[in-house]
Amino acid sequence: QVVLVESGGGLVQAGGSLRLSCAASGRTFSSYIMGWFRQAPGKEREFVARISRNGYSTYYADSVKGRFTISRDNTKNTLYLQMNSLKPEDTAVYYCATTTTWTTVSARDYYYWGQGTQVTVSS
Repeated sequence: QVVLVESGGGLVQAGGSLRLSCAASGRTFSSYIMGWFRQAPGKEREFVARISRNGYSTYYADSVKGRFTISRDNTKNTLYLQMNSLKPEDTAVYYCATTTTWTTVSARDYYYWGQGTQVTVSS
């Protein structure tokens, strides 16, 4: 069992920035590939980004590529999502999650999830 807690969400104007954090419990954080997902009202949960166990490899959804940066600090058991140039369409609840499968953007392959943090981008 891994407990994940997201933080850092809030209200920001379009064009602004936020940094989300995901704090993980336990001593096996570095064993997991980590991902960020988001879910807007009335829409399905969608993949945002993932990062390899050692943090050296990343992959992004086309919708956020060039604007968002995923990173991790295994010494602190923490995952981050730096979000720049935010757009109203980025408004969603953002979730961090764990997997052991690299080649996937499917939520079904992630099995530990945080509670989510709300990001609202005003126009």
